[in-house]
Amino acid sequence: MSQTPSRGGSSPGTDENDPPAPITVMLSSRLMVLANLLKRGAILRYKRLAGLSSVEFGLVASLGRRPPMSVARLAEAVGQDKGQISRALAELVSRKLIAKSANPKDSREVLVSLTPAGLAAHDAIVAGAQERNRRLLEHLSQEEFETLLVQIDQLTATAAEMLEAEKAPR
Repeated sequence: MSQTPSRGGSSPGTDENDPPAPITVMLSSRLMVLANLLKRGAILRYKRLAGLSSVEFGLVASLGRRPPMSVARLAEAVGQDKGQISRALAELVSRKLIAKSANPKDSREVLVSLTPAGLAAHDAIVAGAQERNRRLLEHLSQEEFETLLVQIDQLTATAAEMLEAEKAPR
């Protein structure tokens, strides 16, 4: 019979002094926990500030204060295919946060842009992100922050190489 963790986070029969599972102390695990906590907090904040789901706030943030862009380019910017974002776009259009128009250079292509209400939602997202970023980093000196950015860039490059290696046929 499996045991489910209690609200305190430990299972019956475990001791808080037990060593952590080896994978949980690895840097990649710790970074994933951090990323997930930040993402969950962002989702809750942007839902509260602008009434947007995670997919919707990703679209609004990506459109930003840029010229209209094609749905294909927007999908690429958020890392999803056009089919995945079409429902969110339809919802944002119905809420008058996004406007659609035909591309004057290619009438077969649809361009999307933020409406004034969408721009207000975008500005709320940016302000919220700036506040979250400030709060996250407030305990770091400028030197620590700059060192951290360099290290994150190095880790990101290595992780991208590792991903490509995993994609390669074996």
